[in-house]
Amino acid sequence: MAGPHTLAETERQVADRLGDLTLDFEAMAVCSNLFRAANAVRNHLERSVLAPADLTWTAFVVLWVVWIWDRVETRTIAAEGGFSKATLSGVLTTLEGRGLVERSRSETDGRLVDVALTSSGEKLMRGLFPKFNAEERAITRHVDDLGSAAAMLRALTFATE
Repeated sequence: MAGPHTLAETERQVADRLGDLTLDFEAMAVCSNLFRAANAVRNHLERSVLAPADLTWTAFVVLWVVWIWDRVETRTIAAEGGFSKATLSGVLTTLEGRGLVERSRSETDGRLVDVALTSSGEKLMRGLFPKFNAEERAITRHVDDLGSAAAMLRALTFATE
């Protein structure tokens, strides 16, 4: 937990403070713990895997999206990563400066920009992602049924669309 209070203390305080309101405390606990878990996992992966590779979370997400989709438009990267095109532009400038990605005009529409990994970017992702996945395995080692957990998280994601 990032703050000064334990999770149990926080949940007790919420119940004490808001107990007189008609609220669905279980739904609140699911959403707030999902947020806490996502931030904890992200912070752990940034510290343990990405920082040694001199990558931010956003830079890694950009590299991941481009790696998976091969050559992809900037607007798709921003949508997949959940960040603004302005944020993406700065990250791409940094990644391009490091020789990890290259931008080019779209072959189908000259107004659009495509992004592709360079050979250095491909090499980085092939070497980095197994380390990333090893940390994912370590983080999820106490989850009894990963398939059910993934399905539950997908359901929460789809419920917001």
